[in-house]
Amino acid sequence: MIVAEQKPIAEIAGFIADRDKVLLVGCAGCVSICLTGGEKETGILATALRIKRRMEGRPLKTATCTVTRQCEPEYIGTIADMVKEADAVISLACGVGTQFLAERYPGKHVVPAMNTKFAGGSKAPGIWEEYCGLCGDCVLSLTGGICPVIRCAKSILNGPCGGSQYGKCELSRDVDCAWQLIYDRLATLGRLDTLKNVLPPKDWSRSRNGGPRKMIREDVMTGSNQNAAD
Repeated sequence: MIVAEQKPIAEIAGFIADRDKVLLVGCAGCVSICLTGGEKETGILATALRIKRRMEGRPLKTATCTVTRQCEPEYIGTIADMVKEADAVISLACGVGTQFLAERYPGKHVVPAMNTKFAGGSKAPGIWEEYCGLCGDCVLSLTGGICPVIRCAKSILNGPCGGSQYGKCELSRDVDCAWQLIYDRLATLGRLDTLKNVLPPKDWSRSRNGGPRKMIREDVMTGSNQNAAD
């Protein structure tokens, strides 16, 4: 999932300093799971902004809603009436959701309440870790399901480097050496011979060198969204 953290209240308040009525839009997707942008957090942020403005002698009117996912047009289209009534919209989604809102409502000032951090997973309550670098050229089949691009501090494809000791990265004793993890996993699977295969340099054009990425599934497309794919 996408992991994000909420910006400081002062920064968010600065985005809407000249606005009197704002709509805060939460997202029930990834940011809800990582406890930063769901229905509860949207309500808390609205209250905090109202209190701040009241203390400054400049009352702020707020409205809130939470959509299933801000990254899909069908969900953000349902809040058109609420958007129309607001002077500005605060998105509590990841950067994708914020951009989708801004694109859907081009005449409305849309600002982010979040800093989008990484794609990761939940290790324990309140702890999320980055697991995927979104490189567009996955090698997990060769590395025991452990990503060397993002879980190795140096993104080494044919590791380990000379800095790891006792299974830990030279960066910190709290960071496992990704290649030690890979070795142990492949040993468990009886596939250590896989390490004899030298991985070529990654094709980074599948990541960001080619500009914004797009994935198209023609088997699920309809005539109405053909133009969006072009």
